[in-house]
Amino acid sequence: MGDFDDPASLEAAARRADTLFAMATPFEAGPEAEIRQGMNLVDAARRAGVRHFVYSSVAGADRLTGIPHFDSKHEVEHYLRRSNLPYTIVGPTFFMENYTGPMFREGLEHGVLAMGLPPTHGLQMVAVADLASFFGRVIATPEDFFGERIDVASDEVTGQQAADLLSYVSGQRIHYQQIPLALMAEQNEEMALMFEWLDRVGYHADILTLRHEYPELRWHTFEEWARNRDWSFVGSASSVTSGLEAH
Repeated sequence: MGDFDDPASLEAAARRADTLFAMATPFEAGPEAEIRQGMNLVDAARRAGVRHFVYSSVAGADRLTGIPHFDSKHEVEHYLRRSNLPYTIVGPTFFMENYTGPMFREGLEHGVLAMGLPPTHGLQMVAVADLASFFGRVIATPEDFFGERIDVASDEVTGQQAADLLSYVSGQRIHYQQIPLALMAEQNEEMALMFEWLDRVGYHADILTLRHEYPELRWHTFEEWARNRDWSFVGSASSVTSGLEAH
């Protein structure tokens, strides 16, 4: 067992491993802590003689973006590349699972898919199951991935296409709504920075190549993923409001 802020404990844990899979988050202690903890993991792996360091970053973090939780990963990537460790960096795009999480759930309960992108703007995304399968392939055949940095996406859909697909699989009409970035920034500045970057630059995973080179991973389209989720909460708030109005 290792503590991200205790380098000695990390080294002791790493000595029992051939491969170290590393993933940190800035959302508890902040981006500076994520950088520090990521560097601690790299140092521990190097001292322990780990044969393969697999780092879960974020798509686009091979360059500075101005988004704090992206740029923290950029710093760790840079440190890892200079460490002389055999490494692979994987950059996930937007998680499909965000659609069932707190980012969108309240809006969907009211029959609205709201995000800070124009309705016709494509957004690359990845199913967590696909990402896990890809990591499994990286760890099982490290010689195919040493020194590589790969951004990973399963599909790309626009906001309007997502709303239409979710309407179809849920049986409830969902309207797409673009949130003005200035309004979003009042609630969450970092989220506004991310959506501004997604609109201006965006992810650039090579989806066609991923599907061609790793067909055994059985990549999900957004529709395939959505068909296997519980959407019973969609429109639930609207139904309650209608019921109250009827009385």
